[in-house]
Amino acid sequence: METRPFVPWNMMNDFMVDVFKSYGVPEEDARICTDVLLESDRRGIESHGCNRFKPIYLDRIKNGTLLPVTKLDIVKETPTTVVMDANNGMGMVASWHMMNKLIEKAKVYGMAGGTIFNSTHFGIAGYWTTMAEKAGMIGISGTNARPSVAPTWGVEPMMGTNPLTFTMPTDEDFPFNFDCATSIVQNGKIEFYQRQGKPTPAGLVVTKDGGTMTDSGAILKEMRAGNCALLPIGGFGEETGGYKGYGFASVVEILSAALSGGPYMQDLTGKNPDGTNRMYRLGHFFFVINPEFFMGLDTFRQTAGGICRALRASEKAPGAERIYTAGEKEWLNWQDRKDKGVPVGDSIQKEMIALRDECGLDYRFPFED
Repeated sequence: METRPFVPWNMMNDFMVDVFKSYGVPEEDARICTDVLLESDRRGIESHGCNRFKPIYLDRIKNGTLLPVTKLDIVKETPTTVVMDANNGMGMVASWHMMNKLIEKAKVYGMAGGTIFNSTHFGIAGYWTTMAEKAGMIGISGTNARPSVAPTWGVEPMMGTNPLTFTMPTDEDFPFNFDCATSIVQNGKIEFYQRQGKPTPAGLVVTKDGGTMTDSGAILKEMRAGNCALLPIGGFGEETGGYKGYGFASVVEILSAALSGGPYMQDLTGKNPDGTNRMYRLGHFFFVINPEFFMGLDTFRQTAGGICRALRASEKAPGAERIYTAGEKEWLNWQDRKDKGVPVGDSIQKEMIALRDECGLDYRFPFED
């Protein structure tokens, strides 16, 4: 049962927009960024929601590794493709403009693809693929990130958590939405564990000597120092399929960097050799497929929905409550939270009060009463 206090969605939205604006983000861009972050909380993906508002976005604006005003340059464009330079601005803003362009292209040509380079953290990848789904299309997206994941049989952080994400229309109340990292756990989840004062489960992180770590705060510190790494989906070695997660992470790294001509792996640390800060220069990729150019949207929706229903109706393991399909839990989470608001723990409450006071904003939050 949820014990944390809730902040109404409209209050949290207005507050975050106002703070972004105080940090120099233009209002239209602030609204885009806020909606991306709150969509994570609506879906219950708290590792990428308001928990990351300050440390990933505001702190980076302060330290100069994220520019609040996003200047977008189209480097190359064809009827079905776009290459965009985000110039180290807000990755969410660049991605929003990219997806709108690709959706329009796919309406005309059936498919479209784009890449962005010199970018920054773009929030949950599922936000961008859902934009395509809302237009009746299939969305595919991925991004590289600062190195934190070791290759199979390795112990050094080489690649990011590199999500590979798909969203597809169905004839149900929610789409098929598969949005996850190619590592067992992502950095944001460990940050969330740290905020909650919880350990990270054993077997998700590998140390230099091939062991594991569970102290969430120590993991975050040692990972930045290169002394431990996250494991790819499948875990350590090959016996449990770790090479599969490693392979998918590599695919995302290649598509994010090679299609855009951007940097990759160790060049994405956000640090210079002397330890000073530098721009992250991330790369993202996006693909949109229009089912109308195949057997039609209605056929696609019915077939996709039928597959999902058949999976959920299949025989369950003894003691299992139910079987879910991708995107269902997120939809159920929104049904539960839409009238309650955003749950915020103690650490987020303190950050919100500090940001309000720092920015001179006139808010009184429910948890203060």
